[in-house]
Amino acid sequence: MSPAPFAFVGCIELREILGRRARDERELMEALEQVPAESIYYHTDSVFLRRASGATVYANDFANWVGAQIGDHVLAERLGMVDPFQFGTLEDLREELVSIVAEHIADLNPVPRVVFGEPFFFVRSHLVEVPTGLVVRTLAEFRRAAAEVDMSAIYLHTLDARVRRGIPGGHFAQWVGRELGLVGLADRLSRVNPYLGGLEDLRRRILDLLDAELAAQPSTA
Repeated sequence: MSPAPFAFVGCIELREILGRRARDERELMEALEQVPAESIYYHTDSVFLRRASGATVYANDFANWVGAQIGDHVLAERLGMVDPFQFGTLEDLREELVSIVAEHIADLNPVPRVVFGEPFFFVRSHLVEVPTGLVVRTLAEFRRAAAEVDMSAIYLHTLDARVRRGIPGGHFAQWVGRELGLVGLADRLSRVNPYLGGLEDLRRRILDLLDAELAAQPSTA
């Protein structure tokens, strides 16, 4: 039976302001406990969609706000070191973020707050899928498409597929393993940490794995 084709899909992000804000670190902690999980996702995972180059001081909005607006670089560093890839669910990630802030402010009086900066506004987003027109059936075709497709497709098929859609390893690993039967390559793709660097770096690491597989099995190209 011929493998089912893989259709690359991009996305655009529609943002919804939740009407919840924080002006100090205690309010940040309390809001982190209460906002929808989609807001935790927006301020951590989807940062990579909005900042494709990864060119920010820290890898999530919470750390960047604490550092830039409050000036608490100790807490900013701790929040910035959180790797969402290490957590099974958004609730696990939420628990870690709350724990870090709670421990940091436990012995602080007063709690650091915004003086001249901007408060933190909590947001969540909704993704609208956009077909790219790229449909592939072989590993070689997949590699060529992955090299040229819009960055939003890399994001949707890796980060969004894993976190919001609950697909282990993401769409790429799933298709390569299930349809092409390349279980080893699928495992390697599933272990690529999407949070190390920006989306361009993620694309490069995926292409490196595909190139290695194609070189080892030229007959499948």
